[in-house]
Amino acid sequence: MTRIYTKTGDAGETGLFGGGRVPKDDARVDAYGEVDELNACLGMARSMELDRELDALLQRLQDQLFTVGSVLATPMGTKAADHIPRVKPLWVEEMEKAMDAFDAELAPMTHFILPGGTRAASALHVARTVCRRAERRVVPLMRAGDVDALVAIYLNRLSDLLFTLARVANERAGVADVKWIAEKP
Repeated sequence: MTRIYTKTGDAGETGLFGGGRVPKDDARVDAYGEVDELNACLGMARSMELDRELDALLQRLQDQLFTVGSVLATPMGTKAADHIPRVKPLWVEEMEKAMDAFDAELAPMTHFILPGGTRAASALHVARTVCRRAERRVVPLMRAGDVDALVAIYLNRLSDLLFTLARVANERAGVADVKWIAEKP
């Protein structure tokens, strides 16, 4: 019987793909942990009232995020790095094309939008904020040369897409976005 628990992390360390152990609060572990949380957020959003098109897109994004996580969990220059999938520039281009297509069905924004509306849109807004946090964790790794810049670009574009998808989920459900109305000074 294979057990899910290994006890190898009980002392506060974890193994990276391709070897090596690091503290669980290492910047790399923090970054892929955020990506894992983001992936779980997309899974939660998929469990809500999404149409088939949006659900399929989120599933594809979840697959891509698993790749992003494996890239983050694998130090560059290791043998293992040669055997994992890569983040592809095409993914960023596909997200941009999707946003352009979705924007065509949305009214132009005239206000800032608060997270809310349908349950699905709210879940997508939560995913967007987790995506931004993941991006903030990746940037120091990118600056240090420990992660390809494409990972940060991917997450940046993904947060924009998630914002757009939240608006689309509301639009397709016939629910207005929640506009932010600033108080008068």
